[in-house]
Amino acid sequence: MTPLPALWMLEMLTKRQIPKGRFTIAAKHHITIAEIYETELVDIEKAIAHYEQSADYYKGEESNSSANKCLLKVAAYAAQLEQYQKAIEIYEQVGANTMDNPLLKYSAKDYFFKAALCHFIVDELNAKLALEKYEEMFPAFTDSRECKLLKKLLEAHEEQNSEAYTEAVKEFDSISRLDQWLTTMLLRIKKSIQGDGEGDGDLK
Repeated sequence: MTPLPALWMLEMLTKRQIPKGRFTIAAKHHITIAEIYETELVDIEKAIAHYEQSADYYKGEESNSSANKCLLKVAAYAAQLEQYQKAIEIYEQVGANTMDNPLLKYSAKDYFFKAALCHFIVDELNAKLALEKYEEMFPAFTDSRECKLLKKLLEAHEEQNSEAYTEAVKEFDSISRLDQWLTTMLLRIKKSIQGDGEGDGDLK
């Protein structure tokens, strides 16, 4: 079935679940719709809207883990679309929700790391203040490789040292491979270093 008829059917099915109070089923349908928008129709704004709706329904049913998965999708796409404040709010919210959970707290450092990168793209001082806040909120973050990388990047950026910035990223990547999202954000920060704006867009 082509995407548009499939979408129409799914949206009709979703609307029928709400009066019956079947919010979890509606949430799952919204995820399916979001996936069609992101993979087949490549309409990220609409994918975001459906992931947000799904998260709202999951929250209403107190399915916080499922809600967080949807919100993290929203945050990742928001950052790609340069909607950094939206991404920061979500990463901070999910990080705060997971840092006290024994099973999930290891993931909190990733969310605070991503929030700090979004801050960094907007403003270096904001990133410094955010980093201090995250360390205070979640002391385990201080010893993480992500936090140590951020401090090296902030120092390199303050000194406008493109080579030191690249070296810090390479060192991190040699142990923890950077995914496409992180690579994109780190490149956006690097381009703000004086003299690197017309560079080859590489981190290596």
